[in-house]
Amino acid sequence: MTKRARSAIGLWLATGLAAPLIAAPQQPASASPAPQSADARLKALYDAEWTWRQAELGQDPEDEGAAVSDHLPRVDPASQQRRLAYWSAKLAELDKIPAEQLSPEERINAEVFRTALEAFVARIRFREYEDPFGFWTWMAPDRGFGTVAEYRAYIGRLRDTPRYVDEQIANMKAGQKRGFVPARVAIQGRDKTIAPLAASDVSANPFFTPFASMPSNIPAGERDALIAEGRAAVAEAAAPAFAKLLAFVRDDYIPHARTTTAAESLPDGKAYYRAKIREYTTLDLTPEQIHQIGLKEVARIDADMQATMKQAGWTGDFKGFLNYLKTDPQFYAKTPYELVAKSAYVANKVYGQLKYTIGLLPRYRFTIKQTPPAIAPFGTGGNGGLESCLMNTYNLPARPLYTIPPLTLHECVPGHSFQAALALEGPNRPAIRKTTYFSGYGEGWALYMEWLGTKMAIYETPYEEFGRETYEMWRAARLVVDTGLHHMGWSRQQAIDYLAGHTALSDHEVTIEVDRYINDPGQALAYKLGEMLIRRKRAEAEAKLGAGFDQRWFHDVILGLGSVPLPTLERVIDEWIAGGGKNPNPSLVSDATS
Repeated sequence: MTKRARSAIGLWLATGLAAPLIAAPQQPASASPAPQSADARLKALYDAEWTWRQAELGQDPEDEGAAVSDHLPRVDPASQQRRLAYWSAKLAELDKIPAEQLSPEERINAEVFRTALEAFVARIRFREYEDPFGFWTWMAPDRGFGTVAEYRAYIGRLRDTPRYVDEQIANMKAGQKRGFVPARVAIQGRDKTIAPLAASDVSANPFFTPFASMPSNIPAGERDALIAEGRAAVAEAAAPAFAKLLAFVRDDYIPHARTTTAAESLPDGKAYYRAKIREYTTLDLTPEQIHQIGLKEVARIDADMQATMKQAGWTGDFKGFLNYLKTDPQFYAKTPYELVAKSAYVANKVYGQLKYTIGLLPRYRFTIKQTPPAIAPFGTGGNGGLESCLMNTYNLPARPLYTIPPLTLHECVPGHSFQAALALEGPNRPAIRKTTYFSGYGEGWALYMEWLGTKMAIYETPYEEFGRETYEMWRAARLVVDTGLHHMGWSRQQAIDYLAGHTALSDHEVTIEVDRYINDPGQALAYKLGEMLIRRKRAEAEAKLGAGFDQRWFHDVILGLGSVPLPTLERVIDEWIAGGGKNPNPSLVSDATS
C-alpha cells in the first residue's frame, strides 16, 4: 500500500465517512474498552512522538532514519514554541504511565524517551535556538546519494536554503538583543568556514559535492538532468543564502559578540549551565562536584605520565619532556597520507584483536578519510561516524603521531564508527532507541576504548603510551577546565595554560579545544564521567564474577543497549553482574577462544 493510499484511508476514517463492510455486534451501553497495559501506553506515546518529530523536523516518518526530505526544518520562534508545547505535553503524559508496571525493555525505552524529551524542552525554554552559531558546519554532504529520489530531495533542500538561513539569521539577531551570543574570542575568524558554502564557483562549492561524485548506479538518463538542476540550485539558492550569512556573521555578529566567556554570564546562566551538564552527562552533578572529580583524576593520571616519561628514558623534567614531544620532527607526519596510513595501521591491529574483545561484531564497514578542508582549521583531531572516520590532516606539525593510536581507537574502531555500525544492525527496537545519542554513553565508551587498547597491545612504544595518557589527561582536565570557565570565573588564558601544562597536545590543539569548551558548555564533561563509570563497573564485574568474567560479554551488554543515559547503563550492568555475567547473545556468538 502506498503512503498516499494510507493517508487517504486515514483521512477517510478520521472524518467518519467510513462504514464497516461487516456489521459489528452490538455492545452493551455500559461496556468500556479494556485498559491498556503500561507497555502499550508507552509504545503508543513514543511511536506517535517519533512520527510527529520526523514530520516536524522535515524528515519522512515513513522512511525511518533516511534523510530524504525535500525541505529543511523550520527554526523560527513560533515553530520552536510549538515544539516546546508538544514535548512538554508528552512529558506530562509519560508521567502518568506507572514505571513499575513496565517490562524491563520498555523501562529502558521510557528512560531514554524521558531523558531525550527533557533535553528538547530545556533547550527551547532557554531559547538556545537563538545561538545557532555553526549550524552550517555539517550541512554540505561529503559524498553522493544512492538513488534518484535522494538527489531530488537534496535539490529540494538546496532550494529551501534561503528560507532556512533567513530564519537562523533572525534567531541570531534575537539572541544579540538579549545577550545570548557566543564569546567573541572563541569565534574570531570562524566566518571563514562559511565562505566555501558561499562560493559562486559552483564546482568549488561543497554543496555541489554530491553531484560531482554521483555513483554509477544512478541511471545515465537521469544524471545530466540531476547535475544541471543541482548546479542551478546551488548557484541560485544555496550560495547566495550563505553569502548573506557570511556578510552578517563577519560584519555584525562576530564584532558584537560578548566579551565574557562563562556560560553563567548568559541570561539565566547558572540554571542554563546546570541544564547543559544534565543534558550531556545525564547525571545530577554540580559544577563543584565535577571540578573535584577532575582534580583527583588529573593527579592520578599525572603520576602515570611521570612513570611513562621515565620509561622513555627522559631524565629531565616534565615540562621539558612535553616540549620535546611537541617539537621533535620524528613525532610528526610529513604528509597527510602518512598520518592517515598510521590510523589505518592501528585500525588493522585492532581488527586482529576484536574476536577476543567483543562477541557480536557488525557487518557494516567504514572508511578512514581526511577531515573536509572547510572545517579542518577549527576541527578537532578526528571524528567518527557510521560512514567514515575522519582524521584531521590540517597543520600537520600540530598532529603528533603518538596520539593517533588512541584517536583511532576512539573515533574509528572499536569506538564511534564501530559503535554506530552495531547500532544500525542492532535489535528491532523503537526508532527513538536507534537514533537518540547520549554523550555520556557514546563518548564514555570511546574513551574507555582508548584505555582498552592497553589490553590489546595497541601501544607499541612509551611515546604512544604517553600519547594515550595525554588523551586521558585531556579528558580529565576538561572536567576542571569546563567548570573553571563556566562556573568558577576562569579566563580563557587560564584554561589554555592548564591544558597545555598537563598534556602533550600541540598548542594549536589546546587553543582549538578551549574555544570549543567555551562555545559548547558542558559537552566536554561527558567523556571522562562516562568512561569512569564503565571502568568502575568492569572492576566490579571482575571482582564479583572472578574466573567467570568474560570481557566480550561485558562489552556486548553495553553495546547491545545502544545509547542510553548513564544511570540506565549502570543499572543494566548491575543486573547483568547479579545474573552471573552470562553471554547476552548465546545463539549468535561462538566462543572465539575455544
